[in-house]
Amino acid sequence: MKQLEKNSLLLIAGLALFTIMFGLGGVPLLDPDEPVYAETAREMLQTGDFLSPRIFGAYWYDKPPMYYWLVALSQMLFGFSEFAARFPAALMACFTSIMIYVSTTKLFNERAGLWSAIILTSCVQFFYMGKAAVTDTTLLFFMTGAILSFAHKKYWLMYICMALATVTKGPIGIVFPGAIIFIYLVIMGQLREILRMHVIRGLLLYFLIASPWYYAMYTVHGMEFIETFLGFHNLTRFTTPEHANRVTFWYYFPVVILGMFPWTGLLLQSIKASISDSRIDDMRQLLLFHVWWGFVFIFFTICQTKLVSYILPMFPALAVIIGWNISRMLAKFRHNTTFYGWMAGSGLIFLLLGAGWIVGSQYLPEASFSLIMLGAMTLILGAAAVFTLWYYRDIQMAAWLHTLIGVVTMCVAFAFVLPVIADRFSVKTMSGVYQEQCDGSVPIYVDKFLRPGFMYYAGKPGIEMLPKTGALAEALRSNQHKYILVRGLEYRRVLKTKQIPTNVHTVKEISDIYLLEQR
Repeated sequence: MKQLEKNSLLLIAGLALFTIMFGLGGVPLLDPDEPVYAETAREMLQTGDFLSPRIFGAYWYDKPPMYYWLVALSQMLFGFSEFAARFPAALMACFTSIMIYVSTTKLFNERAGLWSAIILTSCVQFFYMGKAAVTDTTLLFFMTGAILSFAHKKYWLMYICMALATVTKGPIGIVFPGAIIFIYLVIMGQLREILRMHVIRGLLLYFLIASPWYYAMYTVHGMEFIETFLGFHNLTRFTTPEHANRVTFWYYFPVVILGMFPWTGLLLQSIKASISDSRIDDMRQLLLFHVWWGFVFIFFTICQTKLVSYILPMFPALAVIIGWNISRMLAKFRHNTTFYGWMAGSGLIFLLLGAGWIVGSQYLPEASFSLIMLGAMTLILGAAAVFTLWYYRDIQMAAWLHTLIGVVTMCVAFAFVLPVIADRFSVKTMSGVYQEQCDGSVPIYVDKFLRPGFMYYAGKPGIEMLPKTGALAEALRSNQHKYILVRGLEYRRVLKTKQIPTNVHTVKEISDIYLLEQR
């Protein structure tokens, strides 16, 4: 049955709104990425210049303007707040969940659509990124829309989504969907389908939507924009590591394992079933999702710069594969089947993560009770899910218990854990201390990592200090009256060299962030 169900649609919308919107404004913007987008959008409003993104008053060619525009609109509606900065990304995440339900229902069946959307909405990577004031969820919405439009042969809509993805994060908006679709057509031996995809007119539509901003930026800023945006922020990041310690082939394996939680234990079994146990029609559709997640994973494994958020686009594809498998099992198996693979996989993941929360509590003493409780609930609910599969052989009840574990993880993390450890990852509190206790007319040097957050919360750009360059030691050599805002990691590097002058004292230290004064 491929008809949408009103109750299922309401359930997905309600689950997405609760899971993504819960605690959206309860945690300060986390350094350094979230404040960059919030501050850039604010400077757009302050300057009235919606063409050229800027931060610290200087032009900023890091990303195209789509998310800045959305945040600026949100700030106009809700004011300059954490909620306003995150609301556009959260809304895009909710729309993505609904889109997955609608699309998967039409491709497979209503039950597959329901569970695919539930799985995506309740997995850690999706709801965490959905609450973050960064471009990734907006890109995810348009990129997912492009690939699913192809699956439904809605080619004009596909080109529109690619164009909007390009205005969100650059050439990746067309390169990724285009590559995934082309590889799929090659494998299926359906390259002739390209002739029916209105390629010439479609690309004209794509450029009509995507190119005006790029052309206007080139007209205003010339080759500086091209060299910085395309040269550094696209090509250089692919070929040169921004974080050398992350250049390992296995970097994204733990990201997928944790990011897919609480559904990780069903992932391998679902991939296997989608290959060996699918009907011909389903197999043709599922192959697109395999190419989808495989291409994203391999591309970013090869890419030299690695960030946890980069592989977010593969999660809808994995969610659909698992959702299809749950639908298959519900239709095929009765209560006389034991699901050993599912039990073993989920049992191991629940045990490891539950124990991980408990062990991790000793490193975050301010959140230790919450983490111990989260670990205990993970172990208890995980045991209940495994017991349900073993004793009752109830697929649906076990799946709902997995969903509950995901929602509980989100609630505890964003209601009890992140708010109390936020000062470890945000300069908001320290910015308040600076405004209350320091002379604003005196120069302040700011660690590059903390600078966007300090600018957003304190309203001052400060003088940037690059990490691992001796910038802090250089700043201290001058005896002029100054303030210094620095992470403990950088401060201790200089302390070890005994280059801290005697006229430097600590104004405040909060969660290993130091506000220093030199007189």
